[in-house]
Amino acid sequence: MRSLCPGPDLREQALRALQVQDWPDKLAAVAAIDDAAFVDPCALLAEPAGLPGRPVRPELVLPEQLAPRPVHTPEGRAAMLHALAHIEFNAINLALDAIWRFDGQPEAYYRDWLRVAREEAHHFDLLNRHLATLGHAYGDFPAHNGLWEMAEKTRGDLLARLALVPRTLEARGLDASPPIRRKLAGAGDMKAAAILDIILRDEIGHVAIGNHWYRHACDRRGLDPIAAYAELAQRHGAPKLRGPFNLEARRAAGFSEAELQAL
Repeated sequence: MRSLCPGPDLREQALRALQVQDWPDKLAAVAAIDDAAFVDPCALLAEPAGLPGRPVRPELVLPEQLAPRPVHTPEGRAAMLHALAHIEFNAINLALDAIWRFDGQPEAYYRDWLRVAREEAHHFDLLNRHLATLGHAYGDFPAHNGLWEMAEKTRGDLLARLALVPRTLEARGLDASPPIRRKLAGAGDMKAAAILDIILRDEIGHVAIGNHWYRHACDRRGLDPIAAYAELAQRHGAPKLRGPFNLEARRAAGFSEAELQAL
């Protein structure tokens, strides 16, 4: 049911954008979401078939089926950039899914995730444009579906979604970004290195949003954030986190010292 408030609903717009398949149309749909749209937190939206919308390519394979990506060759560098673009494309869908799927949240929650969706779309566009300079485009290489698989596991529980997607899988990007940047810069691709700088800056903010709303959800349920995280990670089979960790970026993203010690 939807309340009788006027104006277009932001959550419905996010769901429509999530359904879009081709990446140029997906970027356009995200850009077209109205910043001034009314937010109806109480709307219970029916889930359409076929989520998330994504193009026919890239082919999705198991992670172990992906070939190594040596960045000292143009083809290897293209494969690396493609893998990063695929992460960002999934991240667009994850942010849109967080908007439409979970009702009953403060208005600021939905607007935070719209900001994330827009910035993830910008990251994807930067990577895909740079990929074109190497003679490739998104879809040219196979990819894996790990990010969205965790979204499927946590689709019925906002606390689990916040714990295990932004605070786990996306936070791993904070750790992985500096060594990948060093590899790209070492291969002479300073444009790619500069794009990684932009992504790391923005992703700190995205993980901070995940941390903020995770703690908000823990407070509403009367849960200890550290104990709740350990239980959710075990229940949903979250990957074991391994160092080295980018502690500076994790602190900037709002992880407490106790959480960093628990790593």
